[in-house]
Amino acid sequence: MSIKPKQISVGGMHVQILRKGIKNLHLGVYPPNGRVRVATPFRVSDEAVRLAVIGKLGWIKRQQAKFAAQPRQSLREMVSGESHYFLGRRYRLRVIECEGSPTVTVRSRFIELRIRPGQGKTRREAVLERWYRQQLKGLIPPLIEKWQPILGVALAAWGVKKMKTRWGTCNAEARRIWLNLELAKKPVQCLEYIVVHELIHLITRHHDERFVATLDKHLPQWRAHRAALNAAPLSHSDWSY
Repeated sequence: MSIKPKQISVGGMHVQILRKGIKNLHLGVYPPNGRVRVATPFRVSDEAVRLAVIGKLGWIKRQQAKFAAQPRQSLREMVSGESHYFLGRRYRLRVIECEGSPTVTVRSRFIELRIRPGQGKTRREAVLERWYRQQLKGLIPPLIEKWQPILGVALAAWGVKKMKTRWGTCNAEARRIWLNLELAKKPVQCLEYIVVHELIHLITRHHDERFVATLDKHLPQWRAHRAALNAAPLSHSDWSY
C-alpha cells in the first residue's frame, strides 16, 4: 500500500516523497536529470525526510553532477550523417529515398533508412522507432525465458512503451512488466539488468534488502550494468524528461 506522492523543497531542490508500507527510508537520485525521490514508511514526517536529505546533500549533488556530465545528443533531424545508437553502439544514419515500403537495415557502421521521397522528419522518426521496437521485442523473450526459472517467477505479460522517467515498471498484481523503448539503444547487458530488475519485483515490490540480495545472488555484476546504463549517451528526448 502507498499513498499519492508529494513534493517538498529542500534548499531549492525538489524532492518527491513516496510513503509506503516499508520499514526503512530509502533515498535515490535517478537519471536522466537527477531527480530526487525518498521512499519512506508512513510514520516518518516531512521534517524527518528533510533532515535525511540535508544529511545526504553532498552525495546527491555528486550524483546529479554525474548525470549532468553524461554525453547527450542534440535534437535529431533524421538526415544522413547523424549519429544514432543501437545496442550501445554508435551508427551513422544513411537516408536513401526510394519507392517501396520503408525499411531499416544495419550495414557495417551505418543504420540505413530507406523511405519514399518527400517523407519528412516525423515520418522518418516513426519508421526508425518502429524498427527499434521490433528489435527490442525480439531480444526480450529469450531473456524472460532465461530468468523466470532462475528467479522462480512466472510473468503473465510484458510490453514495450515510451516512458519518461523509468527504464521499466512492474505491476506485481497483474504479473506484467513494461520496458522502455529507449533500451533498444543501450547495451544488451543493460536490457538484461532491467528485465531481471523488474522480474524481481514479482518477488518483492520494494528496493529493500531482499531485492538487493536477490540481485547480488543472481546478477552480481548488476551495479556495473546500472552504471553503464546511466553512463550511456542520452538522446535529446531522454534529457528533456
